[in-house]
Amino acid sequence: MNTAGHPEATARRGLELTPFRGLRYDPDRVGSLAAVTSPPYDVVVRPDGLHHLQDSDPHNIVRLILPQADTPAARNEQAARTLHRWQSEGVLTTDTDPGLYVYEQADGDGMLQRGVIGALRVSEPSEGLVLPHEDVMPHVVADRADLMRATSANLEPLLLTYRGNGTAADTSSVIERTIEGPPLLATTTEDGFSHRLWSITDPADLARIQSDLIHRQALIADGHHRWATYRRLRAEHGSPSPWDYGLVLLVDTARYPLRVRAIHRLLHGMPVPDALAALDGHFRVRRLEVPLAAALETLADAACAGNAFLIAGDGAFHLVDQPDAALLARTVPGDHPAAWRTLDATVLHATLLAHVWHVPEDDPTRIAYIHDTAATVEKAERDGGTAVLMHPVREDVVRDLARQGVTMPRKSTSFGPKPASGLVLRALDL
Repeated sequence: MNTAGHPEATARRGLELTPFRGLRYDPDRVGSLAAVTSPPYDVVVRPDGLHHLQDSDPHNIVRLILPQADTPAARNEQAARTLHRWQSEGVLTTDTDPGLYVYEQADGDGMLQRGVIGALRVSEPSEGLVLPHEDVMPHVVADRADLMRATSANLEPLLLTYRGNGTAADTSSVIERTIEGPPLLATTTEDGFSHRLWSITDPADLARIQSDLIHRQALIADGHHRWATYRRLRAEHGSPSPWDYGLVLLVDTARYPLRVRAIHRLLHGMPVPDALAALDGHFRVRRLEVPLAAALETLADAACAGNAFLIAGDGAFHLVDQPDAALLARTVPGDHPAAWRTLDATVLHATLLAHVWHVPEDDPTRIAYIHDTAATVEKAERDGGTAVLMHPVREDVVRDLARQGVTMPRKSTSFGPKPASGLVLRALDL
């Protein structure tokens, strides 16, 4: 039985967050902490962003999370060798005492996010404790699983959210008391975000956090493929084992609301004229001779009235909206709630990709998923492809669907700010 949405079920067994001995960069052995960090593996725009990160420091974490070699097996072997070499050389060192880690991110525009990093007990969707809201691509899960097996490590935390009661509850009180002390590390990355990390090792504080979270239910904000990977590896290794737990950052969005942004699509090998021609008679198409920011505002206005997208890649923007009702009725599955059937991502995948453009959603040679809007447009213009720009979904829609056990189409949302990779790792053989 799916227990999602039933507080009495989560009260019996909820989120079990355990301390671990963090594996962290020795600041005396690297150029700077900012230079060795990276966005999560699936946010890095390849090859441009990958090369930039590799060049920023020879020890950048991207060499572990996105190793480069001729074959998948060689890439994973290289990551494992690199990780072990950095440990033996003292570039990465293990904290003496197991702990949870308070992580703070802030920017110059007033965004402040604080949460707790720890090893969370891996659970199945049927337990209703960690709720996914998106489908996953099997080949990505297989790729991440191969990398985690090879390195025997959780190289970057995924992002989970939960809803506290909006007051200084036990976890919040421990966080706010902890940040009054000196951090383990502090750095500012080139995107303007400052990052600070503290450890919590006091048994009373750890118990207070654990007793608070045992009553909570989490939503996967970012990291569906890594969570699916945790589940696969736990099943492979059996219990008990270190694979029973996975590295996560838990954020109370009642206190620290996240930003929700869209994830865009880049259609390889499909010029914009071909993409637009296929829409004839199915959608209204209007050419916009305006800059990107103005085009996104027009998209936001159109999205209030119904499904809408921006097409780019030929030097202009094309607003695509007002889909043919008969086409939607024929292509969008009717066995889901109305909130799911009317999602832009649902219409994009079920109608545009599957029936209009005939692009397989899980074929990396045909389609890419990119978080950065300007980068999506630039790559489409440079490569002769088509950028499909999306409008973000509201968080309450995501959470409501997840509680109903309904998953959205893959790569429907981008919650942020995302935790920087490289600040703390979890080695499973410690």
